[in-house]
Amino acid sequence: MFSKTLVVALACLAAFAVNASSPERSVVQILTFSQAPLFDAPWRFETVRRAGGSGFVIKGRRIMTNAHVVAWAKQILVRRYQDPRPYQARVAYVGHDCDLAILEVEDPTFFDGLEPLDFGELPAVRSTVVTCGYPAGGEQISFTRGVVSRIEIQNYVHSGNRSLLAVQTDAAINPGNSGGPVLQDDKVVGVAFQGVPGLENAGFFIPPEVIRHFLKDVDDGKYHGFPEAGINLVPLQNPAYRRYLGLGDEGVGARIDGFRAGSPAEKVLKKDDVLMEADGMPVGSDGTVLYRDNRVSAATVFQTPQSGESVKLKVWRDKQPIEVELPVLVFEGDRLAGNQHDTPPRYFLYGGLVFTPLSADYLRTLGRERADSSSSSMYYELYYRRGEDPEKLRTEPVVLATTLAHPVNANLRVRGRALVDKINGVRINSLDDVPGALEKNTDGQHVIEFLGQGGFETLDREAAAAATQQVLQTYGISSDRRL
Repeated sequence: MFSKTLVVALACLAAFAVNASSPERSVVQILTFSQAPLFDAPWRFETVRRAGGSGFVIKGRRIMTNAHVVAWAKQILVRRYQDPRPYQARVAYVGHDCDLAILEVEDPTFFDGLEPLDFGELPAVRSTVVTCGYPAGGEQISFTRGVVSRIEIQNYVHSGNRSLLAVQTDAAINPGNSGGPVLQDDKVVGVAFQGVPGLENAGFFIPPEVIRHFLKDVDDGKYHGFPEAGINLVPLQNPAYRRYLGLGDEGVGARIDGFRAGSPAEKVLKKDDVLMEADGMPVGSDGTVLYRDNRVSAATVFQTPQSGESVKLKVWRDKQPIEVELPVLVFEGDRLAGNQHDTPPRYFLYGGLVFTPLSADYLRTLGRERADSSSSSMYYELYYRRGEDPEKLRTEPVVLATTLAHPVNANLRVRGRALVDKINGVRINSLDDVPGALEKNTDGQHVIEFLGQGGFETLDREAAAAATQQVLQTYGISSDRRL
């Protein structure tokens, strides 16, 4: 017979073994020191900020977390479960559109004894999940249990202009939880990433479909992003119009109203085609599909393949069905309309005038002036020109961000926050056009024309060229450009 001492010892060992393999041991605390630029003074940066987040170990001795946890990071430190020692880490891959990132740790011993977490499937609505992480307000790991509330396409706040599949839960997701795993049956079914201000008992996590797409994308050593169809799909629920097109009223089929200029869809589809099926899934008259028992936007189907792959479609055209294959590609043309990350803003300084690309980040610097009529041309150029007047679209609209005071520019009326149209008669399509338009001018004056109500301004060419170096020295700026 076993002695009582031996029985107790064996019980303790068994308890330790269970604890050693529990998923929380593979949840990591992340500390970042980040420094973002000032987009209205693009040569400058904000003060360094310290923030916390979470992550978890995955296959390949890597850590998965959110992109927003490590954005603009100057230093990244990670800590193991119940281990006070910090380890240096770096970003291996980052997807700002899907708010995911993979970290590598400089010291390989960090992963000793840590098991990578396995991924599960998309959890069902009304099922229970547990979020793990290191939320603000404490240094120890935290667990919150909740119910999956709904599954649908949501705007990803980190990118600002991308919407992907997301899962809502009433499990608490607080600052610091970001990047931590959402578990069901000890498998990762999501990555906690955002909440909604003013919405109580609601948080969102990134589902396995998005995570697996990201992991497959980086298999070739580079992250490309989530593709788009390049079509504008609108509901087709008017019974009379459906009869006109030769369709029944069974609730299937949404109308293609237009295309993004230059997308492959322009060559494959026609305006007023009716999308009946996408990748074998019937498309509802409201533009949704039934995806794993969840009614979600049909955009989900086009985000599933990798960039360059195709989606099989069934289309209703001229009162008969046809089948086509639509290539889907990552679209970068609206990059400036989303939030910028990790790459400092470009700029060019001349005679005290600072030119920089127009972006969503720059518009946020306007504060209360965002509603002024003088800003309307910038909003139109960044957000609406592409859809309403694509032939006049600029690849990178440029603004005069500010004017650094110097005698050469003392009489200028427009001193900043104005969208540049032309310089010396040259249409400015991107910041790369600005140096040439100024430096190649041989006239006595530079003429800078602005869109909207800005009118134009002039600078003495020789005086402005001579003043540039003086401005750099006066304001402590190391270079006149970042191109």
